[in-house]
Order: sequence, then structure tokens, then C-alpha cells
Amino acid sequence: MKRYARITGKLPREIVLLRSLPCIWGRCTFCDYIADNTTDLEVIQQVADEQLGRVSGEFGRLEVINSGSIQELPRRVREQIRDLLASRGIGEFICESYWAYRERFEETRSFFNVPTRIKLGVETFDDALRNGVLGKGLHFDTPQDVARLTDSICLLVGFRGQTRDTVERDVDTLLRHFRYGCINLFTPNSRSAGLMDPELKQWFAEAYRFLEELPTVEVLWENTAYGVG
Repeated sequence: MKRYARITGKLPREIVLLRSLPCIWGRCTFCDYIADNTTDLEVIQQVADEQLGRVSGEFGRLEVINSGSIQELPRRVREQIRDLLASRGIGEFICESYWAYRERFEETRSFFNVPTRIKLGVETFDDALRNGVLGKGLHFDTPQDVARLTDSICLLVGFRGQTRDTVERDVDTLLRHFRYGCINLFTPNSRSAGLMDPELKQWFAEAYRFLEELPTVEVLWENTAYGVG
């Protein structure tokens, strides 16, 4: 498992993959990263010490992911991150959170004492696909409901049940309502055998290559494209 990387393309930053307490939801049909979660606080701390110790602050931007939500890192680790941001002169922090923590988003941003961008894995704005196929347990009425909480979302493209129309609507919604976006191309894993739609992935790769030119939209053609995982 690679847990530290430097991203030198769009939004240059250092990124670390930490271990955390179990995901509050843990029922997404496509996610096997929760296998990295643990209740062993010593292991969580050991990984945090090792990986955060590698952060130099060279880009002034740090992203921390942890196979769940930032709130599922023990407070001691979150304090360690906060201290690291200050000591390394890092002026922007990026992390991920699940919908169930939405009432704590502002508290989370304030905690780290620097501008903090919280990524939310919406995956798709089609409710039947998001909850019926992907099992996200994430319900809202309009994209504006999400945009009021965060300006950064993640989409998932290339799973069965999606159509070109739904993908087009999702990408259009991202571009209209959100400042930042990450689009993940579906990669099958131990929990999602048979869920990938290879033809849709191929179509997307051809039709949306222009997204590579947008400075605030990242496309992960492989799920390890950030260099961790």
C-alpha cells in the first residue's frame, strides 16, 4: 500500500493515505477501501506518524484521505495534522467526508485553521443509481443542497445502470454548481465484480478528454492515479 505521493499536475500538493476508525456508513457497493480501517488506535497513530512525517510543505497544499471521513481520524491525529499545517506553512488543506457529517463541515473547516476543502463523494446526481445501485445512503433534493455545504464533489463514471445521458447530466451539474470536481473512472474490486461498464468508460474517455484542460477538475483514469492506494 502506497501512502504518500506528490501530485505535480493540477492543484500541486502532497497527499497521504492514513488509516482511520471504521467508516460510519461502510455499505457502498463499490468500495473496498474500508478494509484499510481499523479499531487499533496504535496502528492508526503509527501510520500517521510515518506518513505525516514525510510531508515537507513544498507545495503549500496538503490532502489527507483515510478510506472514510476526516472525522473518523482520532482527534490526536487531527491535531497532528493541524500542527503540521502550521509548522510547514501549508495554506490549504483538502480532505474527504461523508454526507452524515454534513452538519459538522463548518466545524471541521474551522478546526484546521487554514482554508479547508471538503470533498464529498456524490458519485452521481441520479438518486436511483446513487442509492439503489451504489448503496450510498445519500439523499438530497437538488444539487444546490449539496453546493450549499461544499464546493468540491467526486463523481463516479463507468458502472452498469449509467447511460450517456446520466453521465452528461452529472458532468454538467458538476461544472455548473461546483468549483472543484474529481471524476473517478470505475475500477472493479473485490466488492464490485461485474459492476463495470467498459463501453461507457471508453465513450467517456473519448467524449470528455477536454476535462483534462480544466484547472479545477481532475479525472482519475485509474483509482490509484493520485499515487496512493
